[in-house]
Amino acid sequence: MKVVILCGGKGTRLREETEYRPKPMLPIGNRPILWHIMKLYAAHGHKEFILCLGYKGDMIKDFFRNYLWMTSDATLRLEHKAAVQFHNHHDEEDWTVTLADTGEETFTAGRIHKIKPYLGDDPEFFITYGDGVGNIDINGSCAFHRQHGKKLTVTAVRPPGRFGEMNISPEGRITQFNEKPQATEGRINGGFFVASRGIFDYLDESCEQVMFEQKPIRTMAAEGQLMAFTHDGFWQPMDTFSEFNLLNRLWSEGSAPWKIW
Repeated sequence: MKVVILCGGKGTRLREETEYRPKPMLPIGNRPILWHIMKLYAAHGHKEFILCLGYKGDMIKDFFRNYLWMTSDATLRLEHKAAVQFHNHHDEEDWTVTLADTGEETFTAGRIHKIKPYLGDDPEFFITYGDGVGNIDINGSCAFHRQHGKKLTVTAVRPPGRFGEMNISPEGRITQFNEKPQATEGRINGGFFVASRGIFDYLDESCEQVMFEQKPIRTMAAEGQLMAFTHDGFWQPMDTFSEFNLLNRLWSEGSAPWKIW
């Protein structure tokens, strides 16, 4: 199945970082968060990607255009017919990446509508955002989607807690301390979707300035075409500088829950 990743937003809440690069290119460790999301899907066997580009999309194009240079040692012959030998192999050699310019000012519904030709005849596909990670059961969500037969499945997650959580004994001793645990009540849109082609019944040429999460999804919900795949594990967006730092700390400590590859 193809994986559609929405990469065109301006990331205004992280303006100190996104003024110079698109949000999906913000690094976790030495790779963009976009790469981490793609590795998650690839670990579940889904290696055909369609990236919906917009704001500073050329930087994403440059990253993949120069992917071998970014990931390999190389030997160059500086003669008239220059030659390059790359010394490393990488696990992404069987990926295909479609880089689709969907417009700098286009909203999410319009971006999805514009990449329809790149889906071919696939009856189903994945949609996700380019700024969040989690140990999502991607194939489990797909199986659930096929079982219920509706047009759209959203992974419903528990939002990360804003503050640390402490378990305190009656005498005042702290028995457990968890920094920013998942909230225990309520669920929100985790941004990992499984879609059937029927969602295009809700998207047309007029949806360029429409958020997918508003009229299209709300209409599907009202018509009984939206289902929730619940996820109780790790999920974390990168919406603020503190979340950017949190994800990088988890990665540097070797405790990133989304690293399943």
